[in-house]
Amino acid sequence: MSQTTLHIDRPIPADSSSMMAWRVHEYGPPNVMNFERIPRPDPGPGEVLVKVKAAGVGPWDGWIRAGQGALPEPLPLTLGSDLAGEVVAVGPGVSQPLVGQQIYGVTNSRFVGAYAEYALASAAMVASKPASLSPIEAAGVPVVAVTARQALFDHAKLTTGQTVLIHGAAGSVGVYAVQLAHQAGLHVIATASAGDAALVRELGADTVIDYRTGRFEGSVRDADAVIDLVGGDTQKRSFQVLRRGGRLISAVSEPDQDLARRHGVEAAFFLVEVTTRELAAIARLIDDGKLRTGAGVVMSLADARQAHLMLEGMSPRPKGKIVLATLPL
Repeated sequence: MSQTTLHIDRPIPADSSSMMAWRVHEYGPPNVMNFERIPRPDPGPGEVLVKVKAAGVGPWDGWIRAGQGALPEPLPLTLGSDLAGEVVAVGPGVSQPLVGQQIYGVTNSRFVGAYAEYALASAAMVASKPASLSPIEAAGVPVVAVTARQALFDHAKLTTGQTVLIHGAAGSVGVYAVQLAHQAGLHVIATASAGDAALVRELGADTVIDYRTGRFEGSVRDADAVIDLVGGDTQKRSFQVLRRGGRLISAVSEPDQDLARRHGVEAAFFLVEVTTRELAAIARLIDDGKLRTGAGVVMSLADARQAHLMLEGMSPRPKGKIVLATLPL
């Protein structure tokens, strides 16, 4: 999976008691984001203070910025959840990770705080960074990889030999879902564009359906589960390809329960729960060469607003996950 770097020449100023952070004082489009200096926080009970080396950008960041997040967010707030960096201080009750440890993970259950030079993170939501990844590569992993694993095994409850249909298989969550499903011995059917079909097959899909030219309903029958990473009409059409008793699991929107009852299946939307244990398991797979990763677009932290314009389709965006780096590019 390739990586594109956008070089930015603006340095981020340093200060021992303060830091630069992307703040939102009112909900709205990307222009409500302000890059401003605020006091550097101190970790509280159960928290670690991370010197951020890179922060991932996901659609949930845009939802939070617009006031459409799953959980209410008091203002003002600092955007960002995925991060990688070095622990520089720990709060009361924290024995791991130790100061100086290179970690990756998520800030907190509110998914805020990572677009900054320093970020507070729950010690229970970070783990040692995969040794084989750079901080920039690692920052793109936590939410999407854990979402993929939990969708397949905690919620769809899939086991070896079963069949799964994965929508959006070339997306940031989908590429992990395909790999994890293949490794678990599942029969993997995936939807993707023709241009991404070769990659999705390489990652482990047995069958790839071009969603632009074909309708998956004509090719899929009696699937044990559908992993919906697209939503909308694709989600509604997916009920008819499931066997009775099958499961439709969505990471993007609440499925229609009337349709689920009509087809005799279970359907659920879930919010990912990132934990140290989950992250450690993902890191082992990566370091053992069993899980491929790759940041798509690397930008400077100072250009987070531009990243959100890309996220919203207001500016051209190369493929792949966007990562913001505080390191020199």
